[in-house]
This record gives sequence, C-alpha cells and structure tokens, in this order.
Amino acid sequence: MNGPKRLFLFITIIILISGISSLLFQEKKEGEVMEMTPDKPVFTEAISAEETDTLDEKIGKVLADQRLKGSQTGISIRRKDTGEEIYQYFGELRLHPASNMKVLTAIGALEVLGQDHQFETLILTDGEIQGKVLKGNLYIKGKGDPTLQREDLEQFALELKEKGIGAIDGNIVGDDEWYDDVRLSQDLNWSDEPFFTGAQVSALTVSPDNDYDAGTVIVEVSPGDGEKATVNVIPANDYVTIENRTTMVASGGARDITVERKHGENTIIVEGTVPKDSPVYRSWASVWEPTGLAVHLFAKELEKQGIELSANTKLTRGKTPENAQLLTKKTSIPLSELLVPFMKLSNNGHGEVLIKEMGKKIQNEGSWDAGLAVLEETVAKFGADTSTLLLRDGSGMSHKNLIPASELTKLLYEIQEQSWFSVFLKSLPVAGEPERMVGGTLRNRLTSEPLRGKVVAKTGSLTGVFTLAGYITALDGSEWIFAILNNNYIVDDGEIAEIQDEIAEIIITHFRNE
Repeated sequence: MNGPKRLFLFITIIILISGISSLLFQEKKEGEVMEMTPDKPVFTEAISAEETDTLDEKIGKVLADQRLKGSQTGISIRRKDTGEEIYQYFGELRLHPASNMKVLTAIGALEVLGQDHQFETLILTDGEIQGKVLKGNLYIKGKGDPTLQREDLEQFALELKEKGIGAIDGNIVGDDEWYDDVRLSQDLNWSDEPFFTGAQVSALTVSPDNDYDAGTVIVEVSPGDGEKATVNVIPANDYVTIENRTTMVASGGARDITVERKHGENTIIVEGTVPKDSPVYRSWASVWEPTGLAVHLFAKELEKQGIELSANTKLTRGKTPENAQLLTKKTSIPLSELLVPFMKLSNNGHGEVLIKEMGKKIQNEGSWDAGLAVLEETVAKFGADTSTLLLRDGSGMSHKNLIPASELTKLLYEIQEQSWFSVFLKSLPVAGEPERMVGGTLRNRLTSEPLRGKVVAKTGSLTGVFTLAGYITALDGSEWIFAILNNNYIVDDGEIAEIQDEIAEIIITHFRNE
C-alpha cells in the first residue's frame, strides 16, 4: 500500500473512532434516561458524581440555597473521639443561639449543682398548736422547685390535718426570698411575657402538669351549650379571671381561638370561634406574680381538708422567721430527671431557675447576674473562650446571647469525660423518635430510615434564629459533633429546618462503609 492510501486509511480510522467516542461519552441531559444494550459499557447515574464530592463541596451546595441569601450561618463539625474540627463555615462568627443556650445552662447546672441536686418547698410556722388551732402564721417557703404542683399542696394540707391542725389563727405567707424578686430576664420581649414561654421566675411557684411549666395555668376551651364556649382553668383557681369572648359556630366551622393574658394583671382573654364538634383546645398562659398563685392554691387546699382560716387571715408574701418550726416539706425530682423536660421540650422557665440556683449556691445570691457569672466561669473550665461569648439568660430567649458555632462544638467535646455526661446526653432530643420525652423537639424531623435516631441534638428557635447542635452517628458508625446556627433569615422556620436536616443527612451519609 503506497503512502497516500495509508494516509487515507489512517484518517478514516481516526474519524470513525472520534464518532464512536462522541456517541459513547456525550453528556446526559438532566431528566433524560440513557438506554444501554448489554454489550455496551454501563455508566453510573449523575448522582454518583455527587457521592465523590468532598464534605466541603456537599455542604457548600446546600449553603448556596437562595433561602439563605442575606442571612448568616455558622457551622462547625468535629470528630467526637478527638475533637478535631474537620469542617467549619464561619465557625468563629458570634451568632444568636436561641435555645442552644440551654446547652450551656445544662452543662453549668450539672457541674455546679450536680446531677442529684433537688429543690425543696417547706411548710413552717412561727406559732404553736393550741388544741386544734394553730396560733401564728403558716409559711410556705419556696426554694426554687419548678415541679411543685397542686397535688403537693394538697399533701401538705393532709399532713397538717394529721398533725391535729383544724384551724389557723394567723396569715398564710408565701416566702419566695430564696431568689431575688426580679421576675423576668433582662432582654425578654414585652410581647412574650403573657405566654408560657415568658413565664415569670419565682422561688415559690406552681406547675399545672408534668411538663413543669412553672408559673403558668392551662386554659381549656371546649364546645358549650349556649352562645359561648366553655372555658376551664387548670389548676382551678380564682387568682386569674377569664374573660370569655368566644362564639359558638356550627359543626364543621372554623376553629379560631386565641388565649392571651393582659399585661400587668391576671385577666386572661379567650376569644374566637369554636365549632360544636371541636375537640378540646388547650393553651398555657403565664400568671402575673406566680408566688401569689401558689399561696392562693395552698389556702384552697387547706380549706378543702376542713382546716378553717380565721376571718382575719391574709394571704400575703413575706420572709420566714429564723426560729420558725418546720412542719413538713416536699423534695423535688433530681436534676438528672428534670433535665429531660428541660432539654427535650426546651422549657424556658427551667433554664432561668437553674441560673438563679447556681448563683444561690456559689455566691449566695439567687439572681441572673450571679448565676450568669457562675455559668461563664464554669464553661471556661471546659475550654470555652469566654471573650467570644455574651451570656444574658439561661433559656436563650434573649436576642443578645452570642456564641460561635466552633465554641459550642468545643464544649460538646470537652464535657464527654465528665461523670454526668450520660445524663446530659440522655436529655437531648433524638431525631425521628415519636415518643415526646424521647424525640422531644426533634420527634418530627429526620424520621425516615436510615436517618432516624442518628441525630441527638438541641434545637433552638426565635424570630430569625434557628439552631441545632449535638451529636451525629454516621452510617459507618463514626460519631461526630456538630453545630448549625442560622441567623437573620426571613423565610419560614420550616424551610431552615429543611436546610439543617439536609446538612445533617450529608454528615450521616458521607461517612459510610463501601
């Protein structure tokens, strides 16, 4: 074959190879399906390229979401076993933690108070029993117990009756001086005060149920027989006044109910429409001056047991004399048990009580200033750079609290060697677990397999603030510490939750056994 023929044959082969190559390796358009015959090579789907992305690249794609435009995000991810920070995105940026502030409060309380710490409520008198009459004042002294309930007051009354007391010639005095008389944290919004999330803090207070929302009452609204709905208060009392502005409507109609206490008083306004076939509606409302409610309920329980109050008996506040005689007392559940509703249900009142209790124990001052100083010293022991923190309350309701994501994960790493760490871990919500006291505020997130149960973390939310921090177990069994702090967004919280859950899923699935 001469030279020109060989050249022609070579060019023809090159053209054929190029044509075949272009057919085999042409880019698949999004949404198209590539049909393959058995004798041709099979190409992986487009998603396989994402599986080879680095963790940084995967999270970066999520952070490009337009819903985050104009907002601030701080992320930190560490190895649970070594504390090495393998990923951070503005991890040193100070951001509002919302209820992730409770992570610090729980750490401080466990370290300072101890997991076995219990609160007390005491019944004392400065008088003496003459026959069946107690001649003197009866004191109910609160020492911060957020779990005190009406049933406990009933038990006090029963025990006094068993001691032979049939009448009281003196006053019923509520002693709340274990803490100071500042009822609300310094940055609490005025608009939050009427609701259970902004309940007043007192050393003597009563909770309406086993969620232990101290300083609140439950308002129940159910269909009525007349033009208005039926409204009940739990626990039943005359301390609050219900202003019923509801209207009954036909079955199948719209139910639209609002419950709000007037600022500065104990009038609770209930208004809206209630269909005849409506289920019972429940709402929690804070009370103005919770000490007074506790005294009021105690007096009612005394009367229920047939213990007469004299015509001159007053229900009041005051300090128990040093020489007062102890008649009976109630001790709360230990802190290890209280942390479960505190963290899983994100109970704001517990956070503030624990701050004041830390101040009382270390500085003998049950105040926010004293307690927050103790908390700052405590987290510093675990390596937190306190120059990066601004601590304003114990619950996270303050829009002035500040903490970087990297400092939060550092704390979550450093506390693992503490004897109380298992108690702390057990208190955190578990994603996708439907039981309320297990899944808590994460029970409706990351519910599908294999994500369910892989995230154990504290949630947080305020207007424009959504946070999540805790521990993750990946598919390969490796364990990680993470914090995601979203601030200054204007989309719905649910949309930010989707973004956070997507990041959590990336961590879970990125580390897998091949």
